[in-house]
Amino acid sequence: MAQNKPRCVLVTRFSALGDVMMVLPVLYDTCRAHPDVRFVLASRPWAVSLAQCPPPNLTVVPVDLKGAHKGVAGMLRLAGELKRDHHIDVLADLHSVMRTWVLGAALWLRGVAVRRIDKGRRDKRALIAGRSTQPLPHTTERYRDVFARLGLDSQPAFTTLFEHGLPPCTLAGDKPAGARWLAVAPFAAHEGKVYPLERMRQVVDRLAADPQTRIFLLGGGDREKAALAPWEEAHDNVTSVAAIDHTFADELALLARCDAMVSMDSANMHLASLVDVPVVSVWGATHPDCGFMGYRQSTDHAVQLELDCRPCSVFGNKPCRLGDRRCMTGITPEMIVNKVNQLTCH
Repeated sequence: MAQNKPRCVLVTRFSALGDVMMVLPVLYDTCRAHPDVRFVLASRPWAVSLAQCPPPNLTVVPVDLKGAHKGVAGMLRLAGELKRDHHIDVLADLHSVMRTWVLGAALWLRGVAVRRIDKGRRDKRALIAGRSTQPLPHTTERYRDVFARLGLDSQPAFTTLFEHGLPPCTLAGDKPAGARWLAVAPFAAHEGKVYPLERMRQVVDRLAADPQTRIFLLGGGDREKAALAPWEEAHDNVTSVAAIDHTFADELALLARCDAMVSMDSANMHLASLVDVPVVSVWGATHPDCGFMGYRQSTDHAVQLELDCRPCSVFGNKPCRLGDRRCMTGITPEMIVNKVNQLTCH
């Protein structure tokens, strides 16, 4: 543990989207626990939009990994810029990949102390291989440990980005009294984490049958927009947010008004967690025991099958060993609908 409290801490996490989202609760807690310390989060440009209502001692710096900060030369340039502009004296590397190793080395040569995350890679391999059944620490615990090793302890206190009040909702307007708003995010980065779309449409159809329910479909990219369009057309109370140009700030303002979200093990689960919205999460190839459950989300709300072959992947990016994706195809639409209704109907 550091003997002297640092004056300015650089925090690095460039990807993935969900991992950056999980940084925010821990970082906000740490900033508030140490108001005399300045914090600089270096991340992708979209992180600026994510970090709503930041503590006054937090600055978010966009990193251009495809341009000015690309490759080794770009990381060396970034190190010089951050040291010059923010007078960094310690680095909390919450990513620990080649890019941040280069950045850390360049900063270390400039007198900056470096602490890195322990990702528990060996333990994750053991869990996937079936050599262990021990649940792993949550990713936010690993982040918090890095700050603790810098003498910057904090207690989990974060609940929502909007603790001082909700911003206007430009995507949907005001929520009527007695209405139930649900967000449905049926996509994920890897196939092993995606519930069959034809079955998820059945989930949406059944939930939309309630006239007091309004459903917002989340996605991005042309393929996802095209896939969601027929779902929207089939119901007056279903809106495809994917078809509307908007920012993370807009989406967060909408989610904060929702009663629940249905999501895969994906970034959307973590987005809802930032505004204290309960998530009915659907798990296939991956598993909450790997440490990637949404922040403050309950496994009681997870829909999953306990199979000997699960988990077969940490990130859902490997083909099914059995060839039938039974971890997903064995989940019925009723299981998801029932979980949503249990959570939101009182």
